[in-house]
Amino acid sequence: MRLLGSYISPYVRRVAISLNFLELDWMHESISVFSEYDRFAAINPVVKAPTLVTDSNIVLMDSSLILSYLDLLALPEKRLFPEDALAFAQCQRIVGLALAACEKTVQIVYERTLRPAEKVHQSWIERCEGQMLCAFQLLEDEIANISECLVGSRLTQADITAAVTWTFTNQALAGFLEKDKCPALAQFAERIEKRSEFLSIIPA
Repeated sequence: MRLLGSYISPYVRRVAISLNFLELDWMHESISVFSEYDRFAAINPVVKAPTLVTDSNIVLMDSSLILSYLDLLALPEKRLFPEDALAFAQCQRIVGLALAACEKTVQIVYERTLRPAEKVHQSWIERCEGQMLCAFQLLEDEIANISECLVGSRLTQADITAAVTWTFTNQALAGFLEKDKCPALAQFAERIEKRSEFLSIIPA
């Protein structure tokens, strides 16, 4: 399998880290959707990262859809989504909050960096900041009393996505989100980012 996209994208990074945990065979192609648009379009005309090209040469996109597919390929004991309905819902709750925070971070970055300075919509940025902070606070509430894995007794997609999102936001919006605002989340992300599966996937 081929994973396309730069690790600067939290969506690409969460898929890559998940592939490490799932212990599937894959290779990474760091292609930028900005500076290498035509090259990316030759593989996926929609030019959406991450893109996964399966062993059957089927082109998949959207990190959540890709991860659903990859979980089916993995051994049952390696899968990152719980089979129990309650645990699955708890996992998806955390993943959903993390992805909401991630989406708002991306929107803020794009508004600040891709739009001409005279056209930056400050009220939109402030709205996104409020939504992002709300998502992080709800995440903090969800994991405040958890010492190890976020759902059940072993690592799930909730752990990966929460950590990747926290790391991405603190890099993309340096100084905006202080650790003391979400101490449990900050401590959790710092701990899990030290795992080998994370350390080998370094965001640019």
